[in-house]
Amino acid sequence: MNAIGLLFTLVVSAFLLVLPRRLAAIPLLIGAAYMTRGQVLEIGPAHFTVVRILVTVGILRVLLKGERIANGMNQVDRWLVLWAVFLIASSIFHTSDAWVFRIGLMWSEVGCYFLFRVFIQDAKDVEQIFKALCVALVPIAVLMLLEKATGKNFFSILGGVEEVATFRNGHFRASGPFSHPILAGVVGATCFPMALYLWKSHRKHAVLGLFSAGGIIFASTSSGPIMMLLFILFGLALWKVRDHLRSIRWLALTAIVALDAVMKDPVYFLMARIDISGGSTGYHRAQLIRSSIEHLDEWWLAGTDYTRHWMATGIFANANHTDITNHLLGIGVMGGLPSMFLFIMVLVAGFGKVGKTLRENESASMEQRLLIWTLGAILFGHVWNFWSISLFDQSVVFFYLILAGISAVQVAKPFAVNVEVKQSVGRMRQSRYVSRLG
Repeated sequence: MNAIGLLFTLVVSAFLLVLPRRLAAIPLLIGAAYMTRGQVLEIGPAHFTVVRILVTVGILRVLLKGERIANGMNQVDRWLVLWAVFLIASSIFHTSDAWVFRIGLMWSEVGCYFLFRVFIQDAKDVEQIFKALCVALVPIAVLMLLEKATGKNFFSILGGVEEVATFRNGHFRASGPFSHPILAGVVGATCFPMALYLWKSHRKHAVLGLFSAGGIIFASTSSGPIMMLLFILFGLALWKVRDHLRSIRWLALTAIVALDAVMKDPVYFLMARIDISGGSTGYHRAQLIRSSIEHLDEWWLAGTDYTRHWMATGIFANANHTDITNHLLGIGVMGGLPSMFLFIMVLVAGFGKVGKTLRENESASMEQRLLIWTLGAILFGHVWNFWSISLFDQSVVFFYLILAGISAVQVAKPFAVNVEVKQSVGRMRQSRYVSRLG
């Protein structure tokens, strides 16, 4: 960790300790957004990235202040804990140092999630985070747009990212502080609908958010984030027909089965035909799924430590593995089908929480209910995006932010309050009438 990284970490950690609870998530998000994975504090076999350091500071804060999770534990929390425990326990089937890597992974990912659960406790807190991100991402968007124009990554002084931007098909692909342009674009796609939600109530924040999120997506020059945003926008559009969502799901499932029946290749090879930005590697992603099915006997129980033979190409970072550009499959490679199942149940519980909260708040304001739906739409976009990329850097923090926001939002019921007030007024009038008769 260099002097810049150390100073940044100390300042952000101080803010994380002293800010009020409802603002404490902001330093954690800024740490994830601005620091590369190259800023690492090594202690023995453990590697503490800035995010892991901030999680440690956040946990210390929670213990010192006696803060608690919003609305108690729910199904999302329980499934996530089960997934984390199983992933660490399955280390016994892997190399001797696998448990160190997995504990670090869970410390940063699950740690971030539960800190967000503590810091974000209601709809107002979620809206506050939306506003903060719209402003906080502006400098990153500017620097990434400059990177796309000049080919120089200004975050390279922090280490962990290349100084020269990736160049493909005549265009520079900016990554900013993230490990890959696609991962940077995922952050932009996550935050774009936040700005849309703020359009009516906080126009200035919304404009900044549309510029920053849109600029990051554009600078990344990647099909994945664009497709993710399109799925999110499609999810938002379903708000108008939300009462028919069950029928739409069955229709979508029928269409997928029909396409699989008539296509020469499996239906997931549709991603091989999508190329929005130019130079997309959709075929690799589709072939990866096919190869994982063909080698299912190698990883279904508890994962595998060798996938290099699955594909014709590997990755520079690890000679034992091919490029696992699929988040769900990456979880399967680490912990087998049981691990993949537990993580999918986390996602199912997240969507279930969205539906339950909407049903319990049918009389809430349109703005409050739309906030819940927006969080669900962003989660929907992430799920589709998992088929094309594995969130292996700090971008995963923004996924857990959405999941925690869904778990925290518990909108009040104005109708129930009004009924109680009317009943109280009615009892008062009745008592006065009885006293007059007496």
